[in-house]
Amino acid sequence: MRVGTASVNFVYLSPFFPPNYRDFVRGLHEVGVRVLGLGETPYADLGPQLQGWIHEYYQVESLQEYDQVYRAFAYFISKHGRIDRVDSNSEYWMDTEARLRTDFNLAGYRSSDMDRIKRKWVMKQRYLEAGVPVARGCLASDRKGVLKLARQAGFPLVAKPDVGVGAAATYKLENQAELEKFLDHPPDIEYLLEEYLVGQLCTYDGLANSAMEPVFTASHGFSTGIMEVVNEEADLFYYSERHIPEDLEAMGRKVLKAFEVRQRFFHLEFFRTADGLRALEANLRAPGALTTNMMCYANDVDIFRHWAQVVCFDHGDVPQGRPYHVGYYARREGRNYRLSHQEVLDRYADQFVLHHVNEEIFRNRSGGHLPGRCGSRY
Repeated sequence: MRVGTASVNFVYLSPFFPPNYRDFVRGLHEVGVRVLGLGETPYADLGPQLQGWIHEYYQVESLQEYDQVYRAFAYFISKHGRIDRVDSNSEYWMDTEARLRTDFNLAGYRSSDMDRIKRKWVMKQRYLEAGVPVARGCLASDRKGVLKLARQAGFPLVAKPDVGVGAAATYKLENQAELEKFLDHPPDIEYLLEEYLVGQLCTYDGLANSAMEPVFTASHGFSTGIMEVVNEEADLFYYSERHIPEDLEAMGRKVLKAFEVRQRFFHLEFFRTADGLRALEANLRAPGALTTNMMCYANDVDIFRHWAQVVCFDHGDVPQGRPYHVGYYARREGRNYRLSHQEVLDRYADQFVLHHVNEEIFRNRSGGHLPGRCGSRY
């Protein structure tokens, strides 16, 4: 293993997966941070490149077993001194990160913050307090409120888990009969019901400093909602904008203050409707799939390294001119497209910056099975 000195001890959870998130570890290594990796993958399987970026690695049987993670953290402290930061940039491990920050008194979101950054209903109240318009909604457990919502908003209604990611277990209730059936036989977990918005899904993404001000911003427009991608197996494409609309910028900045986003990524989802923007969800971590890579290509910057500088040293503004649009296009296995995968690669080879097969766990919500996802810059 590489041995050296560093002024910051940073524990990175699951450095091996997803594969493109290894670049966050590279970014930390390149700014002089001591990276302490913690994951389930055997050290030998990390590969020489990732091994070279990590100062020391601790393997646990399961990152879902907090006792194992806690013991690994305690070991790192006994050997390297105080831990300064912990992160994974993954929604999946946010609760684990928060618990570690709580137990070891670290900066960042703690367990007491999880409701407001993971529960959609609490999130909606935060939006409203900040003066940010939202889709009308109600907890499914409030039957009277749900029936009132149906009368006011009409059908369809969207049913989604109060805590969830990637439109998992999210679907439409098309009429009163479906709503009554849902209410009479509710799911085992809390659900949120919302009005169905017609418009384009767009995002306000970036990095915030310790003053809750964005030091890097980006925006992406989507071909369809993620619910349709998951439930209807719709094809997905999305693309980076070169200019961020003023109303989206203003609303995004309000959300950063409302959720006290400090020294971390943000990925804020909005619907642009005929009546203006409506906030959907605040994902206070790095955007999923290859969106972070798209940010690099669109701006000619290394966003992974800049993230490391922001999260560890509260570095200033990140250079950005958005000289390029970058698009993400996903294709599904077994679908009869006009051009084959190879024909697409041959015809547009000069426009591709990256293409590969989606990891199976991400294929449904990322819109792509084989032959993979493709991005172009122009």
